[in-house]
Amino acid sequence: MFEYKNLSKIRKHQSQLLFFSKFDIIYFWTLMGLEELGYLGLFIAGFLAATVIPFSSESLLTIALLNGFDPFLCLIIITSGNWLGSLTTYGIGYIGNVNWIEKYFKISREKIEKMKSYLDKYGTLLALFVWVPIIGDAFALALGYFKVNFTLTAIFMLIGKFLRYLLLTFLFN
Repeated sequence: MFEYKNLSKIRKHQSQLLFFSKFDIIYFWTLMGLEELGYLGLFIAGFLAATVIPFSSESLLTIALLNGFDPFLCLIIITSGNWLGSLTTYGIGYIGNVNWIEKYFKISREKIEKMKSYLDKYGTLLALFVWVPIIGDAFALALGYFKVNFTLTAIFMLIGKFLRYLLLTFLFN
């Protein structure tokens, strides 16, 4: 079970969590009941953060690490959840239902079409950056929408996400 036993550590590192508010870090985790699920909660949080619910999976990983969760397990679990979430976003783009994309991701058809020039220039390498806040979801959707090679896209998504979480694991463990 997840406890806030190291809340002072979390507050100490909060200034380093530039992109998160206290609401993001603690309230959402508790509100969703994910703290009761431990590692499964971390997986679910990683998955949801890469789909239609905009919140910070990085902050949740940090809380888990500061509260003594196993760093290796956290790294593997949150990377897997977030990667599968991005593959889901790719799949929604692949289906190509612009109404869904506009409704759930708030990304217009025009924005997706603008991504075409990036895709033409960088191809599947763009998948390395699906972890980037705000634009990452748009990249994942566009990669699917334009039916970019799934296997290479999935591999590059996994590499990018793993490296991001690896860095965070080293910083906060």
